[in-house]
Amino acid sequence: MNETASGTIELPLPTTSEQLLTQLGALGLAYDLHEHDPVFTVAESEHLTVAIPGVHCRNLFLRDKKKKMYLVVATHETKIDLKKLPGLIGSDRLSFGSAERLWEYLGVRPGSVCPFSIINDKEGVVKIILDHSMMAADRVNYHPMENHMTIGLSPDDLLKFIESCGHKPHIVDLGPAAPEEV
Repeated sequence: MNETASGTIELPLPTTSEQLLTQLGALGLAYDLHEHDPVFTVAESEHLTVAIPGVHCRNLFLRDKKKKMYLVVATHETKIDLKKLPGLIGSDRLSFGSAERLWEYLGVRPGSVCPFSIINDKEGVVKIILDHSMMAADRVNYHPMENHMTIGLSPDDLLKFIESCGHKPHIVDLGPAAPEEV
């Protein structure tokens, strides 16, 4: 356990970035690793899109009113209206999952949500939704459990990883969830 500057105790990650990279290697999955300053939002990561080739992605950890959990992974450019999303993914009304639920189900902290965190969902509680347009790219980029690194890999290798964790990825066209143009 580590103590943060504010005096709170921070638990170690259930799966570290080093353990994740070892797992990717054991599965024979090719990836590129890029280290950088920590980024917490899409806006903060804009400079990385120039330096790191491939499609850059964001992750939404959501919960519906029936307490079902969802991890939606989409390109930075994919616009999503949470009111339109339930019809596409078969959920009830959605809201963002709390930091506590994020830790409990995916074992990561806010700002570090990634599709790789599905490795920590041993009970298969979280349904993982992948943006169809993201999966059509040659290379996709995500944080590997921590937000001071980015790894790029092929969408096929991402699917292999998710399936190796015992999850069935759901590829969905999120275009219809775009907000209405004003």
